Amino acid sequence: MESLRFPESFAWGAGTAAYQIEGGWDADGKGLNIWDTFTHQGGDRVFKNQTGDVACGSYTLWEEDLKCIKQLGLTHYRFSLSWSRLLPDGTTGFINQKGVDYYNKLINSLLAMNVTPLVTLYHFDMPQAIEDQGGWNSEKTTEVFEQYAKFCFSTFGDRVKFWITINEPIMVARLGYELGIFAPGKKEPGSGVYQSAHNMIRAHAKAWHAYTTIFKEKQKGFVSIALNSDWAEPLDPNSRDDQEARERYLMFELDWFAKPIFVDGDYPAVMKLEISRKSQEQGLLTSRLPEFTDEEKNMIRGTADFFCLNYYTTRKVKPLNVKQSGPSYSSDMGAEGIKDPEWVEAGVEWLAVVPWGLRKLLAYIKDKFGDPEIHITENGFAQNDPPVLQDTHRWGYFRETLGEVLKAIKQDEVKVRGYFAWSLLDNFEWISGYNVRFGLFHVDFNQPNLPRTPYFSAIEYAKVVKGNELIYK
Repeated sequence: MESLRFPESFAWGAGTAAYQIEGGWDADGKGLNIWDTFTHQGGDRVFKNQTGDVACGSYTLWEEDLKCIKQLGLTHYRFSLSWSRLLPDGTTGFINQKGVDYYNKLINSLLAMNVTPLVTLYHFDMPQAIEDQGGWNSEKTTEVFEQYAKFCFSTFGDRVKFWITINEPIMVARLGYELGIFAPGKKEPGSGVYQSAHNMIRAHAKAWHAYTTIFKEKQKGFVSIALNSDWAEPLDPNSRDDQEARERYLMFELDWFAKPIFVDGDYPAVMKLEISRKSQEQGLLTSRLPEFTDEEKNMIRGTADFFCLNYYTTRKVKPLNVKQSGPSYSSDMGAEGIKDPEWVEAGVEWLAVVPWGLRKLLAYIKDKFGDPEIHITENGFAQNDPPVLQDTHRWGYFRETLGEVLKAIKQDEVKVRGYFAWSLLDNFEWISGYNVRFGLFHVDFNQPNLPRTPYFSAIEYAKVVKGNELIYK
């Protein structure tokens, strides 16, 4: 039996997001958020018109969640704050004390269990009142977000030392402001996607500076942003066109955010060139990709204390051959990712399980973004509903993935400091509703007490956490 140990003080975690687990959508003075509005509008936007109104009931059943965390033996727990539960209209004009009390109970209980909280400020759930004033399309939102961040740092930062400003800004921009299939449901192809992303980068940088200048000396914490990316390989490794398409794919997916924040405060040259060229062809006088001023570049550069990576899958990439009418993100990128038919698909159509892709992506981040300390803040494998509790196939994928993480640490000398499985619980999986199960714990949504039951993968993950090692028989 060969035992492979992880570095001492490696962070072992699992993650959740407020809208996906809390329920209590209108409880105790919480304000509306965009997912409340989006799901309540119906129209088959979400599987079977399901909502997060109740979800896992974690607003009242949070102690049940703590039992799950304890059962896993986690050292860290990643969760998000509901902006509109704390600030019902999104501003500090009115503070909902019951929302503050809820998160204080959660944070204090985690610390009493010797579990370190990793807290996300924004995980897809913009207060509706802020969206009504433009949401991420409006530069004003960057200032409102900065005030919200300051409020959270001052309220919880005496105990929370690890912060994520925004989760997966690319998903917010693409799915919420380009394709309109996520809340707030805006379809502004080729424009909303870039404007919203531009403002999220600004908002993140402002929040980081607020923490660094006002709170860091006393609180001694760290702030980052969670970026998700596929790994990409050229469909034909010998094709120059495929190689260039693969490069654009990574530039438009990861470097779009990572280069400004970790390198030089500006977008990748490939993005700027392609979008400018396409904009000109479409008869526009300026590029659809907004520009940062020199002052903004200086403000944005270096605004992350560690690298947060969400990884799920890999694609083989070739040039996009379909002519698209009108501007769009995908035609700007000019590349499409394809699943290898031999890759195993996990529970949902887009999720091909490719553990080795994570190792390659980690090496890419090390080489391109200054060899940062990295936390893998999401990685998971889905089951369809109804799921099997004896999910041996899923544990096999987890174990393979953790093996690739070990190779990245030991052989490639990547500074991976932690791993967070997505997710702690089966939950409301956005437009897939409750039909897709990512949890380490099964939740029975048909019972009023929403009981949590560990999957086989949870039991095996707990063994890895306890020993800080991966065991191959």
